[in-house]
Amino acid sequence: MSGATDTPLPETFTYTDARTAGISKRRLYKLRDDGQIEQLGHGLFQRSNRGHDADIDLIEIAIRAPKATLCLTTALARHGLTDEIPAGIDIALPRGQWRPATRAPAIWHSFTPATFDLGRETLELTKELSIGLYSPERSIIDAFRLRHREGSDLAIGALKRWLRLPGSQPATLLGLAADFPRTRPALRTALETLLA
Repeated sequence: MSGATDTPLPETFTYTDARTAGISKRRLYKLRDDGQIEQLGHGLFQRSNRGHDADIDLIEIAIRAPKATLCLTTALARHGLTDEIPAGIDIALPRGQWRPATRAPAIWHSFTPATFDLGRETLELTKELSIGLYSPERSIIDAFRLRHREGSDLAIGALKRWLRLPGSQPATLLGLAADFPRTRPALRTALETLLA
């Protein structure tokens, strides 16, 4: 096992993963010093021979919080439903789950566990790693649900763009909104106004 490619580790891994795979602390840091692996953050590493096409901040968040899900402005921007550039990465976790410390500029949000998985998809970051991403419909519902914090302009703007997309079905959006009874009336009113 002379190099990083000889080790049974994924492209991106933690210190604990390396130790579990039988790599000594000394060897791990020698691999880093030799340029065979790169240290991304505290206890977080990646192989140097992998492509740099993935977002390192998202990789760090996905490793440290497996249930992490892109939400609100971040998710809306990924779906092309807003031009706003988020100040950080909006990440949802089920309420009561620990929020890990990261170097990534994460803005943590706690969502109710009962509805956390509704509209949750996955975004592949590497061959072995993915992060949650709320669907366009769920992201719009969350923007309406949290409009007192995020602003009504974000919610209305995202809804307008979504309605212009081919295949957008207001009935589908309202169907998903049924699980968010406090949000549904505001969403229905906005839809009626925009479709009138």
